[in-house]
Amino acid sequence: MIAASTGQKISNSVDLILDDRPIPRLIAFYLTQFHPTPENDLWWGKGFTEWTNVTKAEPLFEGHLQPHLPGDFGFYDLRVRETRRDQIKTAKQYGIDGFCYHYYWFSGKRILNLPLDDMLADPESDMPFCLCWANENWTRRWDAADHEVLIAQEYLPDDDLNFIKSIVPFFKDKRYIRLDGRPYLIVYRPQHLADAHKTVEIWRDYCRLIGLGEIHVCAALTHGNKDYTDGFDSGVEFPPHNLSSTNINNQLNFYNHFRGNIMQYAAIAQSYLDRTYSAARVFKTVFPSWDNTARAKERALVVINGVAENYEYWLASTIDIVKQSGRHDELIFINAWNEWAEGCHLEPDRWFGHGFLQATLNAKNGLRRFATFPETDLPKKDEASHRTFWKDIGSNVTYHAGLRLGNLKLAVNRRPWMRMVALLVIRMARAFREKAL
Repeated sequence: MIAASTGQKISNSVDLILDDRPIPRLIAFYLTQFHPTPENDLWWGKGFTEWTNVTKAEPLFEGHLQPHLPGDFGFYDLRVRETRRDQIKTAKQYGIDGFCYHYYWFSGKRILNLPLDDMLADPESDMPFCLCWANENWTRRWDAADHEVLIAQEYLPDDDLNFIKSIVPFFKDKRYIRLDGRPYLIVYRPQHLADAHKTVEIWRDYCRLIGLGEIHVCAALTHGNKDYTDGFDSGVEFPPHNLSSTNINNQLNFYNHFRGNIMQYAAIAQSYLDRTYSAARVFKTVFPSWDNTARAKERALVVINGVAENYEYWLASTIDIVKQSGRHDELIFINAWNEWAEGCHLEPDRWFGHGFLQATLNAKNGLRRFATFPETDLPKKDEASHRTFWKDIGSNVTYHAGLRLGNLKLAVNRRPWMRMVALLVIRMARAFREKAL
C-alpha cells in the first residue's frame, strides 16, 4: 500500500487494445459483514461490525498507509437497501459485471445473511451475482498456536442435501450468474469436504431432480489446494493464497516488533500471471491491494505498492491472457469489492479515492497504459526519526514479554489438561466481563 512513483516504467504512448474477442465478465467478491448480528454481539461485544477493526488499524512502518477509511459510502450498514443500490450503481459504472457473495452456512444455521436475503427480495438490486460457500470454522484466536472455535462446520450426514436446498432460491433467481447456462457455485475450502465427489454428486442429483438442470461447481484454490479434483467443474484462484513470493521484512524498519510478512505487489501479481495449471479450467483472480493489519496487527500480511496503477496493469494483463483462451464465456474475479479489514477493496477510500475503480474500467475498456508494474520502490524513510527512548523501551519489553508468553503458551498446548483449564478460565473471564458491562 505504498505510493512511490518511479516514472520509468510507464509506456511512452497509451495503447488501446481493440479486438472482437469477448471480454471476460469481471466478478468482485463481496463481504456481507458490515452490519450488527447477534453472534458478533455475543462474541466480540455489542455493536461489533467489520468497521470496528478497520478504524483501529495503525501504521507499522514509515509510509504504511493505515488505516483504510471509506470515502463515498462512509461507514455503511448493509441492512440499508439504498446503500447496496448505490454500491451496485457505482460498480456497474466502473465495469464490474457481478458480485460473488460469501455465503455462511453451518449445518442449517446461517450468519451474515440479512443483506444477502434482502438483496434477493429486492428487484431494484439489479446486479448479477453468485455465491461462494465459506465452509470453514469461525474461530477466535487466543494465541498464535491454537484457536477457540466459535461456530464449527460439522458436515453432518444430511448437510449435503440441506445445503443445496438452502441455495436453490438463489439459483432460480434471474440475476444469478450462469456459466454456459449453468448456475455457478464456489466452494471456499473444498479440501474440508470428507468426500467431495459424493457431496457434489448429491448437489447435482438434487438440482436435476427439481428441474433446475446442471450446475457448475468450482473449487477455490486456497490454503494449499493448488488444483481441483473430486468432481468439480473448475477451480478459481484466490490470491493472496498459495503465495510463492518471499518477504522483504529485512528491508524495512518497523515501529514495533513485527511477526508478519511484507511483500511486493509486483512479485505476487507476476507470480499469478505466470501460473499455469494441469487442470482443464481455472479462473484467474486479481486483487487491488492487500493489508490485513486491521485484523492481524503485528502478524499481518502487508503487500506494499498496492496502488491503482499496479492493479490496472495486473488486471489488464490478466484480461489479455484470458481472452487468448478463445472461450466464449469467461470470468475473472477480483478480490474484493469491500474487504476493508484486509485492505482489499475497490470501493473508494481516503487514500486513493476512485483510483481502483477507474483502473478497473481502464483495463476492461482496453486501455494499456503500462508496459510493466510501474510502482516497485520501497517506502521513503522520513528524515525525522520516529524512535524515542520510551518507545524503544516499550518495544523491547513487548518483544521479550511476547517471547515469554509464547513459551508459556507452547507449554500449555503440549499438555492437554492445561490447555483445557486455560480455555475454561478464558471463557469464565469473558463471561464475567460481559456481565459487568
